[in-house]
Amino acid sequence: MPKEETAKEKKARKNISKDPRYRIITGLLLLLLALFLFVAFTSYLFTWKIDQSFVDWEKIFSSPAKEVANWAGKAGAWLAQLFITRWFGIAAFAVPFLLGLCGLQLLRLNPFPSFIKTVTLTVIGMILFSVLCGFFFNLSFGYLKTGLGGGHGYYVAQWLSAFIGKIGTGFFLLLVTFTYLIFTFKGLWEYFVSLFTPAPATPSAAEEIPSDKTENSEAEAEEETTLSDTNSIELTLEKTSDDTISPAINNEEPLEGIPEEYAGISSDEEELPEEILARFGPYDPHKDLPGYKFPPIDLLTDHKSGNVEVSQEELQNNKNKILETLKNYKIDIDKIKATIGPTVTLYEIIPAPGVRISKIKNLEDDIALSLSALGIRIIAPIPGKGTIGIEVPNRNPEIVSMRSVIASKKFQESIYELPIALGKTISNETLVADLARMPHLLIAGATGQGKSVGINAIITSLLYKKHPSELKFVMVDPKKVELALYNKLEKHYLAKLPGEEEPIITDFDKVKNTLASLVIEMENRYELLKRAGVRNIKEYNTKFIERRLNPEKGHRFLEYIVLVVDEFADLISAAGKEIELPIARLAQKARAIG
Repeated sequence: MPKEETAKEKKARKNISKDPRYRIITGLLLLLLALFLFVAFTSYLFTWKIDQSFVDWEKIFSSPAKEVANWAGKAGAWLAQLFITRWFGIAAFAVPFLLGLCGLQLLRLNPFPSFIKTVTLTVIGMILFSVLCGFFFNLSFGYLKTGLGGGHGYYVAQWLSAFIGKIGTGFFLLLVTFTYLIFTFKGLWEYFVSLFTPAPATPSAAEEIPSDKTENSEAEAEEETTLSDTNSIELTLEKTSDDTISPAINNEEPLEGIPEEYAGISSDEEELPEEILARFGPYDPHKDLPGYKFPPIDLLTDHKSGNVEVSQEELQNNKNKILETLKNYKIDIDKIKATIGPTVTLYEIIPAPGVRISKIKNLEDDIALSLSALGIRIIAPIPGKGTIGIEVPNRNPEIVSMRSVIASKKFQESIYELPIALGKTISNETLVADLARMPHLLIAGATGQGKSVGINAIITSLLYKKHPSELKFVMVDPKKVELALYNKLEKHYLAKLPGEEEPIITDFDKVKNTLASLVIEMENRYELLKRAGVRNIKEYNTKFIERRLNPEKGHRFLEYIVLVVDEFADLISAAGKEIELPIARLAQKARAIG
């Protein structure tokens, strides 16, 4: 009976797998093996006739007197004969390439963005090229004994020719080759389509600025999956205390100035006749994805908590206990009133003249003891009111659901650039803020305090208000589970590097590349702002919508990019300066350009 692996042995094996020395040594060995095979294969192209005199290759290793002409010795000659003559012909040079690629991957020096995709395309290309050489060059007058395609290429080509004929095999191989090239080289398909697309007529002077680039892209829109089945959100608003909407932020005020290095502004703005705007109308970014439908409010859970009211008896008891506690310490109160919130009740007290505020603040524990509360908070004084606040948790707190704040009138009628609903205030009003105008957010707190809930509330708010053409997310999740549920947004909202397979970044090395690309995007956007003669993304997009910026000069509608990083402390501790520096640059400069 096999002996079970102990916990100590498992831990030792796990430590070995994480030891970078094993990874580096394995990578170097693979690079050396790749170089060895490349030398052996190259030599075999010139010495194959001499080495073919050894008919029985297995006896080479048993007889030291026998010598081969291959530069890599007997082992190189045998491996070259195996891969080139018996198997893939000259396509076998892909084998040392693959080994070298694996070595570079282990050394973290892989020059290709997607390792798995590169390996897959290389293996498919090796097999396909072998068959092509076997079909078109046959045995190649006996070169390499089985021709340029090797034994595999020659016999597969012969089988296809017998099965569908030489003409059918030729067309089949050309079709497979064309398909392979289309998936390997991204620009080849666009070039192929352009050959069969008639060139557009030269526009007149009044038609230089084209209309929306996707007005006739219905076929593209059908391929995009939608998040819901309704075009608009129809809401039945519950009667809340936030029926009056607070004044919106002045839209004419710029978000933030551009850095000093872009002070010398030269504008690309063109003086266009009013007929252009009248003919084409304002640019509509939503037409980039015309089939998209905003998610309905029914997707959110309705907790049906209602407005939980604190009983008059509870209010009176708490008031009396607060007054009694303060009186025991000889603190006189002129007035006290209560404001009932969803989870806490705020008791505002006005102390008698001559009472020091610090004296009341020091009684926080004593008041909590007298009220038999889990904990209270004293706000001394309340800004702008001239009173002292004592927040006491309600015995039956109300559940502030995401549905209630999203469906509120204040959020639905918000005209902020990036509105986010954060909950309800002590006066039961929905708290809505503009992410585009506030500082960068760092959510901190102890375990179970609602950090992840806060992140999800911010993301949900943006999804309910912004179209995919106006907003993109870049999500970093080292734990791999917190943001995984947003994978379904890949086709609409998630931005990623070209060649990346996973829309949510979980690998530390990929985080560095992503942050570096965001810094490059930031610099490119500042260059566009400089050429447009504006100071922030809002002014730039306004000009673009009014068709005062020409897309043929590189101008485009700039969507907002929101970077969401989970477990930031873990990321900094693991990567250090490589992560900290680009994040610092983005925090200092990136807000003005979205």
